[in-house]
Amino acid sequence: MVSSDFCKNRVHKIAKDGMTDLIRLIAENHEASQPFYLLDLATIERLMNKWNNSFPNVKPFYAVKCNSEPALLTKLANLGANFDCASLLEIDTVLSLGISSNQIIFANPCKAISHIKHAASVGVNLTTFDSKLEVDKIKKWHPQCHLLLRIKAPRDSGSLRPLGKKFGVLPEEIEPLLHYACNVVGLKVVGVSFHVGSIAQDTSIYREAIASARTVFDVTDYLGIPKMQILNIGGGFRSTQLFEEIATVVNEAVQDYFPEPNLTIIAEPGRFFPETSFTLVTHVIGKRVRGEKVEYWIDEGIYGSFRPTLYNSCFVGMKPLSVKASEESCQICESTIYGPSCDSLDAVAVDIKLPELQLDDLIVFYNMGAYSKCAGTKFNGFDMLSTPTYLVSTNSS
Repeated sequence: MVSSDFCKNRVHKIAKDGMTDLIRLIAENHEASQPFYLLDLATIERLMNKWNNSFPNVKPFYAVKCNSEPALLTKLANLGANFDCASLLEIDTVLSLGISSNQIIFANPCKAISHIKHAASVGVNLTTFDSKLEVDKIKKWHPQCHLLLRIKAPRDSGSLRPLGKKFGVLPEEIEPLLHYACNVVGLKVVGVSFHVGSIAQDTSIYREAIASARTVFDVTDYLGIPKMQILNIGGGFRSTQLFEEIATVVNEAVQDYFPEPNLTIIAEPGRFFPETSFTLVTHVIGKRVRGEKVEYWIDEGIYGSFRPTLYNSCFVGMKPLSVKASEESCQICESTIYGPSCDSLDAVAVDIKLPELQLDDLIVFYNMGAYSKCAGTKFNGFDMLSTPTYLVSTNSS
């Protein structure tokens, strides 16, 4: 078994084509039948460069809920990122790494009172809201906090997982809520926030949302409220070609609707950074052959890292890997992969083509960093919360 020092602290510097050899090396020393992750820190660096080139004027507040691996958060902080937290525990996770409370936005429009109190006690002084009751809670428990009004994006059907049903004020609610928060209660609303939904597919939804944010800024003039300084464009980004198109639309919309020279623009990217940076390695723990079809059991499943892939399976890559490099099978079989639990719904992949594998062979899954580690449970007694992560840094060759 590899020591905990090897697992958590050592960064393995390898060529980009050396990942397979490293996976085999770790598997030889790793605890039998326990899955593990690899985090490529160099990929995080490349993605941050991509972000800065595409969004030179937009500060990323990484959405911690997507993946809270400490090495990931530390790397992002070192590269200049701030953090979007939704709860007391997420705030403490970030602070425990030596990151300043000034680098955190409490971006949950509906917060428990105990969480608001905690944010006040540790100096997290920026949050979002979208209701009168939330204003009352903040006034009572954290009156020094600055606020961003969360508006409902005009159209979120252009994303795979819309969020507007749960969060965001409607156009007719904006003026009375701003008046109440600022002129009646006396809190400081310093900006506007929106989120077009997870995994945006239509670039135009960002322009429409930015135009709506402009109307909120204009309402403050009518109400005699101090000018706002912050525009939060939310998330919805993936590190694909579409990201460049979204950045172009956003940058142009900001120029068109926000000529203010002192405007601060922030965003809440989640999957953009970890999705392609994490690789999951699983072991074959069981096998059954029925005619021409082969069924496999692996040590991960839908009660762990694969729950999010029930919705986004098209993003995940897969590669079977014999533990011994000289024993790759050429026989391709109709296959199904099951997770380790006793739930018959715990199927990772159904009716796919795979070379025939043996006990303890590996199945490697790529693009597994988004909403995967955070989804683990202990269902059926399988601990999917403690899957270790090995740190890698691949060069560009």
